[in-house]
This record gives sequence, C-alpha cells and structure tokens, in this order.
Amino acid sequence: MTQLTLAKALNAGIRRAMEDDPKVVVMGEDVGRLGGVFRITDGLQKDFGEDRVIDTPLAESGIVGTAVGLALRGYRPVVEIQFDGFVYPAYDQIVCQVAKMHFRSKGNLRVPMVIRIPYGGGIGAVEHHSESPEAQFAHTPGLKVVTCSNPVDGYWMIQQAIASDDPVIFLEPKRQYHAAKADVDESADPAPLFSSRVVRAGGDLTLIAYGPTVSTCLDVASVAAEEGRSLEVIDLRTLSPLDMGPVVESVRRTGRAVVVHEAHANLGLGSELAARISEECFFSLEAPVLRVGGFDTPYPPARVEDAFLPDLDRVLDHVDRALAY
Repeated sequence: MTQLTLAKALNAGIRRAMEDDPKVVVMGEDVGRLGGVFRITDGLQKDFGEDRVIDTPLAESGIVGTAVGLALRGYRPVVEIQFDGFVYPAYDQIVCQVAKMHFRSKGNLRVPMVIRIPYGGGIGAVEHHSESPEAQFAHTPGLKVVTCSNPVDGYWMIQQAIASDDPVIFLEPKRQYHAAKADVDESADPAPLFSSRVVRAGGDLTLIAYGPTVSTCLDVASVAAEEGRSLEVIDLRTLSPLDMGPVVESVRRTGRAVVVHEAHANLGLGSELAARISEECFFSLEAPVLRVGGFDTPYPPARVEDAFLPDLDRVLDHVDRALAY
C-alpha cells in the first residue's frame, strides 16, 4: 500500500506496464528528459532508455501517425498530448485512422494504442490549455474513451488501457494531478476498465459525474447531507462505451438525476445520459434529468474560469430544482 497523488499513480502505472511488456513505448513532446509538463513520465526515460521513451518533435499529427504505424507492427504506443487544446492537429489521424483501422480491415488489423490527454480547467492556464473535448471522441465509433478521477483508478486504468487491443483515449483531469493522495494497493483486483461505479450511496437523488467533477459532486453530497438530503454519486469512469447499469439501477431507486461535467452543456455527454436515463427510467422519474456544465462559450480567461466551471453552488442549485418537483 502506497500513498500516491494521481500524477504519481499514473507514473507508477505506466512504469509497471513498461516492465511487464517490452513492446510498450511512450511518445510525446518533452516526455523524456523533462518527464512531461505535468511530470507524469518523470524518470521513465532514465530507466527504460531513449528507444522506449521518445521525445518527439512538436507535431501532434506526426506523433499519432507514427504511433499508428508502431501499433500495426506489434508495439503498444502510449502517446501524450501535452494539453487538451493541442489535440486538434492530430484529430484527422485519430478519427480517420486510429478509430477506423480495425473496421476498415474487417478485423484483420488492430491499433492497440493509448492517447493520453490532460483535460479540463481549474489550473489558471492560458487559452487552449483547459478544453474538455471528450464528447468529440466519444461520438466517434471505434474509439474507447475513459477518464480517471482519483489515484487508485489512475494506477489501474492506465495499465488496463495499455493492455487493451482497442485504441483508447485516456483523459486525465489535470486539476486532480496533485490535488490529493490515496492509498494504492498494487496487489488489489481492479474494477474492469469499461465500468462505472457508485462512489457514495444515497437515496434522494443521483449525481452523475466523471473526471474532474467527481470530487465536486462528492463535496455537494457532503453539504447536502448536513441539510438532511441523501445524494448518490456515480463516477462514470468510461464515456465510450457508457456503462449504464449502475446509473439505471440508481435512478430507478432515487427517481431524480443531475449530470455534471465541465464541458459545454450543449450537446455534451450530459445530453446522451439524459436521453438514455429517460428511455430506461421513464416510469421511475419524479423530475426531468438536469444537466450542469460549462456555458456555451469558448473557455474563458483564467481570471474568470471559476464562473465558467460547475461549482458546489451551481450543482446544489440544480439539486434543489430536481428535488422541488
């Protein structure tokens, strides 16, 4: 049992995957000597060499394109996109090659690669450094999309993603990298990669979150408990495919649901979740499914990002609205 931050847990998970499989290679801008902007790959190049931890040119399309070639030749590349807003030069490669290769080849070719993307706001960054592009990837058939919210999940999920034979978009909430430590048991049996999980039980309303907003929703549930309200919190963990089992079971009990994410509420993951909940839980619902997300604007300057991001008060307001029906 080791106490680790999310950043250290991801580092330990990648390290273990590299120790277990010599075909795992790490690629990206500054991932080697520097150890990555957020130090997620710190020390890996020193221990595994420059042939397996590769500092690339500043060219996201070239990085991902090279990784596709490596994956087709039997390697398991782990690509780091330095910031969420920098992924778009590689978007063509991801959507047109990574996502479609297996289908296009009638199942004869696989692209076992992981594309790590630090995402979300809350760190006071400049433009293009606080995006939440998850819906764009989750909308693309052929891609698996997952996101961790805590050190334990970070440690296990990165290893599971690397071991997967499907391409995985691995979203890392950057404001959680150093937020808190947790006990990571390296001998434990992890939950399956593509599964959601109840992280706090309750009976009055279901809060559904993922990545950076899980901690927000846990805080909301704690405040609500002081007021006599019992909120259940679900960490989705997987965005494509969505694991709706725990969600449906919870909402059928509570009769109310609020979905929380940092991305724009308009056409975000919350829209899909609201539609599925309405289809599966229609006769159990006591109120419409509500969504709390970013406003329908480009991500704002750092000084006003707190007004853009869903916070405790905004989520509590939606909880009050749902409970008022």
